[in-house]
Amino acid sequence: MMMELIDLPGEHDPTIACRGACARCGGEHVLPVGPAREPALALFARMEREGRIDFDSGEPDPRFSTGYLFGEARGQMFGVLAVRDGKGRTGVLKAFSGQYNSVWEVDGWVPPLLDVKRFRADTFEGEQRIKAMGREIAGLPSDSPVRRVLIYKRKKASQVLMGAIHAMFRLPNFRGEQLPLPLAVHGETGVPTGTGDCCAPKLLGYAALHGLTPLGMAEFYFGRTNRSGSREHGKFYPSCLDKCGRILGFMLCGMEA
Repeated sequence: MMMELIDLPGEHDPTIACRGACARCGGEHVLPVGPAREPALALFARMEREGRIDFDSGEPDPRFSTGYLFGEARGQMFGVLAVRDGKGRTGVLKAFSGQYNSVWEVDGWVPPLLDVKRFRADTFEGEQRIKAMGREIAGLPSDSPVRRVLIYKRKKASQVLMGAIHAMFRLPNFRGEQLPLPLAVHGETGVPTGTGDCCAPKLLGYAALHGLTPLGMAEFYFGRTNRSGSREHGKFYPSCLDKCGRILGFMLCGMEA
């Protein structure tokens, strides 16, 4: 179990941490920051103090140094979900968005919502084909008809691969239901790249699968400011609406009960 047992603070922050319209019931579901801000601040402080995220290993692994987040890769989001288990005990889960330095799973952190081994096996061939087309495109003149055709084929191949990846994500909710990501998305437009792999879906998915009741969530950015300037080190942000907001409604459905 990833849950770290702690006594949660009595003060609850009413600020909305995540929200989304539900593809199942049509309503909107919301989760506040609640009691999660204080343990999130504690996690941030620990990352700054220890300079790594592999807290549960005796010997630090260079791949998990926080120095990585201040380089060319820039920073990423981290999240804490305050929860209560079936015995009434309280605690927290923690997650990072996407992969950490090309690693999907780190001890003590909530895993992704897909089978990593299956992902690697099923996407390897498609990724290699897309990369090969990219190399071929780079070697052709900009006005070449063949280049334009290859660019089109690469785009279509990328869309097919992304659709296959999205179908690998299984999203649970608090009604005991599970759907592949494309069926859990609210709205008619396409599914943005990276949907399902942010902190909030990871945290809520783990909680739903393990009988934990969410009490609040807080997400912060750690590392070098992102290229758009929209994320800064040490600042808290609500879950994004363009990606997470389209699936979190389904994932939060049933939580109120």
